Amino acid sequence: MSRPRIVIVGAGFAGYRTARTLSRLTRHQADIVLLNPTDYFLYLPLLPQVAAGILEPRRVSVSLSGTLPRVRLVLGEADGIDLDGRTVHYTDPEGGEGTLRYDRLVLAAGSVNKLLPIPGVAEHAHGFRGLPEALYLRDHVTRQVELAAAADDRAECAARCTFVVVGAGYTGTEVAAHGQMYTDAQVRRHPMRTGMRPRWMLLDVAERVLPEMDERLSRTAERVLRQRGVDVRMGTSVKEATHDGVLLTDGTTVDTRTLVWCVGVRPDPLVESLGLPMERGRLLVDPHLQVPGRPELFACGDVAAVPDLTKPGQYTPMTAQHAWRHGKVCAENVAASLGIGGQRRAYRHRDMGFVVDLGGAKAAANPLGVPMSGPAAGAVTRGYHLAAMPGNRVRVAADWLLDAVLPRQAVQLGLVRSWSVPLESASPEVARVPGRPDAGPAGSAGSAGGPGRTEPAERRQGGEPAKARPGEEPAKSQPDGESARSQPGGEPAKGQPGGEPAKGQPGGEPAKGQPGGEPAKGQPGGEPAKGQPGGEPAKGQPGGEPAKGQPGGEPAKGQPGGEPAKAQPGGEPARKHPGRPGADGASGKRHRTSESTRPRPAHAPGTSRKAAEPSAAPKPSTGARRSEAPGGTRSSGRTRSPGAPAPTRSAGPPADPGPEPPPNQPPPGPDIAPGPVKRTDGPAVEGDS
Repeated sequence: MSRPRIVIVGAGFAGYRTARTLSRLTRHQADIVLLNPTDYFLYLPLLPQVAAGILEPRRVSVSLSGTLPRVRLVLGEADGIDLDGRTVHYTDPEGGEGTLRYDRLVLAAGSVNKLLPIPGVAEHAHGFRGLPEALYLRDHVTRQVELAAAADDRAECAARCTFVVVGAGYTGTEVAAHGQMYTDAQVRRHPMRTGMRPRWMLLDVAERVLPEMDERLSRTAERVLRQRGVDVRMGTSVKEATHDGVLLTDGTTVDTRTLVWCVGVRPDPLVESLGLPMERGRLLVDPHLQVPGRPELFACGDVAAVPDLTKPGQYTPMTAQHAWRHGKVCAENVAASLGIGGQRRAYRHRDMGFVVDLGGAKAAANPLGVPMSGPAAGAVTRGYHLAAMPGNRVRVAADWLLDAVLPRQAVQLGLVRSWSVPLESASPEVARVPGRPDAGPAGSAGSAGGPGRTEPAERRQGGEPAKARPGEEPAKSQPDGESARSQPGGEPAKGQPGGEPAKGQPGGEPAKGQPGGEPAKGQPGGEPAKGQPGGEPAKGQPGGEPAKGQPGGEPAKGQPGGEPAKAQPGGEPARKHPGRPGADGASGKRHRTSESTRPRPAHAPGTSRKAAEPSAAPKPSTGARRSEAPGGTRSSGRTRSPGAPAPTRSAGPPADPGPEPPPNQPPPGPDIAPGPVKRTDGPAVEGDS
């Protein structure tokens, strides 16, 4: 008989506690599978300290595989649930798809940023729900202070030093409190030339800070914020957000490059696709955390509307404390439903109080209903966090100790960009990367251009291409650069449809020797050709310069005593096509004159055209790549018959090579070693020999 399989979707406070409790209860009697986009559990209450540089990111990240024995971790995001077939469809971080079968399913997907219909917020604001958002905010705030210190314009300095936080709940209050201390420490070591000080603003439509807490604690928190210089404005919110600032509901315009959105959270959109009864976006469950009519389906955490038995008619709020307790009760009920341990019971909680860390030794707390403030509240707050964390306690305590005796490291690593952490995201715990299907184009939510998007925009689909080097323009026909001429999307080449007519084509400039054009050499009205009456004597003719290889003339290349011929051992390598690296006169661009319309130079009798190129042509450089179509047809429209020599793409007629060497030319002597010759006219490319 096969063991039952329990699938848990999400590893937040509720999902992690469910998996850990089930691992202890089942004792190898069931297969426990945990589906999560990341391999760590994030302790959210300490996330503001990561943004303020107190804690390193890994301190608040607890390894799932290291702390959950007998639990199989599957990396991926659930994007579909078949309730009748009892399967969960997911997508892994590399785009692969998979399906998990289950006998019991626990939905603990958590929550995402709450959006409001305010113009510009989705494009120019950033949330604070995941580790990538905290890392971005830390780098962004550091960068703005450094740019403001170097700015000569007082208005620009003021805009960069203004940071707006919307939402005066637990998260927003802690972000503003820690952020003000962080920026003040930066300016203290490196004062600004304009003499300005960073300014943090905390906005909320509520009447007071921390409306969820006791009024006495709310007053304590507001007093601490105002003493540090935070501009607290209650009853005020954002009416419109732009690239240069925000417009407030009281009509005030604030110039800023930073807008942090901490208004609240909403349940993960995954539960909306199930078609089950909902309560304000949350899945309705009974007091046993089980979905009515679905004995195999459980839900806990922020996605579940759990009845509050202590307050009839209400549901438990979406807080970390409730989610942590949901997980334990849910695990016991799942194990009891399978008959492998645990006892079925209803969820009933007792309020243990709340703690809010205000930075330094300041905090606001009411453990067991006893209101506290000052250093005592700070000690209780940090002690509570150490006790509640499922791991990394020693490392967190060590970072707190180092922060108390050493200055913080105010550096920006630039690992997370603004477009990687859009406000509108179903997975705030995962940063978007180039190439993923959810990577937003420029102008979408999270794209560069909003407040704080001062760093250069990276290469992204539909956006402005990143420059290859700082201060340089991307080469034409490079990826994401300006399209090369005669390439799709680029400027048409001369002689191509839509381009400038080539010489000798209808509508173009007449070619030499054509009616209306400049007379060619040797034609009536033109310059006499060499060797013609009135013209310059040709080489080797009476009165002319002796030809190479003739008595009295310069020895021809490849002859005894002469310069070695190109492509011969010891000689200069043969010239490649223009546009290839190392070619004479090549500048990375192809010559765009059509081969069929280029005038051919005349050759004197007895001479032959120099070979165009060897049969194995080198690969084209990445600066001007051209695809080769089957059958010898290039994408530019030119064709070449099999066996015919490749046409030369020089800008003009090739130089006169002179007469062919005589057939009795002696072979190279033994003192010339055959083999590859080092290029002297440019960088070596693949295929040179």
